[in-house]
Order: sequence, then structure tokens, then C-alpha cells
Amino acid sequence: MKLKLGYIGVILLVIALGISSRVFSDKLPLFISSHAGDALWGSMVYLGFRVLLNKHKLRLSLVLGLLFSYAIECSQLYQGEWINGVRSTVLGGLILGKGFLWIDLIRYFTGIGMAFALDYFILNSTKTDIDRSPRKQKE
Repeated sequence: MKLKLGYIGVILLVIALGISSRVFSDKLPLFISSHAGDALWGSMVYLGFRVLLNKHKLRLSLVLGLLFSYAIECSQLYQGEWINGVRSTVLGGLILGKGFLWIDLIRYFTGIGMAFALDYFILNSTKTDIDRSPRKQKE
């Protein structure tokens, strides 16, 4: 439970950073304002899978995060009236996006990859030597 709460806390931080990257885009360098929001969205997706699958390997969340993000981006190729109605809402636009951009796939990959790497290094740095050993010591 403690791990899940940690992931939820980081998700809230990522959401705040993502919204801030849009609100303060005129005060940020162009590269950051252009790419940070989608990279952070991808990070949030990865972290969401970690909340749901924290007892599984990190790689599962990595793969599912990429598949989910890519599926959402590819769904933007469909521009039906009903889905555009959903996308026109604030929440629908944040989750589903508006239109397909191939660069978003790179942004998601970057954000998910960075979240995965940080997660891997943070989790491994908090383990004890016994946790790292391939075989647990017999008592």
C-alpha cells in the first residue's frame, strides 16, 4: 500500500507539472513548452500502470504504458462526431487528445522511458543487499 501511495503522489506531481507546462508555456523555453506536456502525460500513464501492477515487473508497466499511449494517439486518426464531442471537453481533451501527431509517439516514448528509468534506479537504490541477491539467504 505504501508503494501505491508513493506512485499516486508522484502522479499528482506529474499532473501539476504537465498542467504548468501548458499554463506557463510562454515563460518556458520553446523546446520544453513544445514537448514536456506529452512526455509528462506518458510518464503519468506509466505511473498509473505501476499503481495497478506494482507487484509485477517494471517492464510490464513500460510495455503497457507504450501500448496504451500509442493506442490513444492512433485513435486520434478517427474523427467521428461522437468522439470529437468527448474530445471537446477539458477532461476528454486531456485524455484523448485532439489530432494525431507522429512526434507525440516520440514524446510518449521519452516520458515513459524516463519514468521507467527513474523508477528502476529509485527502487533499486532503496533495496538492501539481501534484496538484491539472486538467492535469499537461508535462515
